[in-house]
Amino acid sequence: MKSIFTCFVFLFSLALPSLNSGAQELLEAGAKDPDNRIRKINNTAFQSGEVLTFRLHYGFINAGVGEMRVQSQPVQMASKSCYHIVATGRTINSFDWFYKVRDKYESYVDRDAIMPWAFARDVNEGGFLMTDYYAFDQYQKKVVSKGVSYDIPLHTQDIVSAFYYARTIDFSQAREGDIFEVPMFLDHEMHNFKFKFKGRVKLKTDVGTFRVLKFMPVVMKGRVFKSEEDLVVYVTDDANKIPLEIKANILVGAVRMTLTGYEGLRNPVTAKLK
Repeated sequence: MKSIFTCFVFLFSLALPSLNSGAQELLEAGAKDPDNRIRKINNTAFQSGEVLTFRLHYGFINAGVGEMRVQSQPVQMASKSCYHIVATGRTINSFDWFYKVRDKYESYVDRDAIMPWAFARDVNEGGFLMTDYYAFDQYQKKVVSKGVSYDIPLHTQDIVSAFYYARTIDFSQAREGDIFEVPMFLDHEMHNFKFKFKGRVKLKTDVGTFRVLKFMPVVMKGRVFKSEEDLVVYVTDDANKIPLEIKANILVGAVRMTLTGYEGLRNPVTAKLK
């Protein structure tokens, strides 16, 4: 069950612990970018003050809730203005007896480059406890966690910032079968997160009927999923690219994440049909 919630952790969010001292020193150094390698992205998808709320279903059971919140005020991190994104995911009380989850995540995302300078998580899943603190030095292409330094490519994402970066991608010319890739650092390893565009469809949800973009993240079959196409993501086919629904067929059943509410969006929801 732990792996199931990990698949959806980028949809969960609240305030998290402070960064460890080694990471904080790196960030306070305020390294410069003399070669102007850091990109600038025209983000028209989200803004400060946006809040997305979700419900998690395990089979026919209402199992949990989650929130992703872009705090209303930007913060300074590594001498950069950053979105402060906080997320929480938890099982509801009636599901706690079976598998209790209380997960908290936080990311500080460069407002210009849409990449992280710091990331933290505090995980409690069925008694499994874990905390992590990452400081990203994008200039030197390194990330520091608990005193250990790892090499990373420029513009590497964490699991939360990757979700927001993906929303800034222009899919207007995407064709069915196109594959998009995002470099991501998680669990002290580099991952090349890939997702395949599967076309444009209509989707009826609890918050209305929408025109949506359909994606299939490329997953590893055998451990959690039966096949490489057992995870499907639907996002609004408009400037916001709000995730409306995620469905997964797994070895021990089916999991579905649905959007229950939104506020503070950057753009009108033009994808909503009724």
